[in-house]
Amino acid sequence: MDQQLKSNLTSSTHWLRLVYMLLFAVLLQVALAVMWVLVIVQFLFALVTGSDNGNLRKFGDSLAQYINATIRFLTYNSEVKAFPFAEWPDPVESEGEESEDVYAESERSESVDDSSGQPVEYAVDDERDDASSSAPVKKTNEKSE
Repeated sequence: MDQQLKSNLTSSTHWLRLVYMLLFAVLLQVALAVMWVLVIVQFLFALVTGSDNGNLRKFGDSLAQYINATIRFLTYNSEVKAFPFAEWPDPVESEGEESEDVYAESERSESVDDSSGQPVEYAVDDERDDASSSAPVKKTNEKSE
């Protein structure tokens, strides 16, 4: 066992990884500071204009991917080094690419079925007020008065 420990301590790959980890720890702190600036600017933009900024949202997604990749490397969950040793991540195309109010009432809402843990989609029909207006019908334990 002493031979294995001595081999590990003198191995240049462990010490080189430590150098990379220190570098990425500093870059992670910078990325987190940029993330907070992004959060504040996006909030102010939404407050003034009523909707978020698509370019900031895309950059936020790229930044989140970078932070994730950096943390994965620091925690030994990945051997892949993030930017600047790899390309900057592209933002993931999301369904809500157009600026839309996420709090606006939609025609469909999603919740989780307690029995299976699977998402169940409910259709909302505001014009009908009978019990058959939603499909499927989710039964609750609430008593009706």
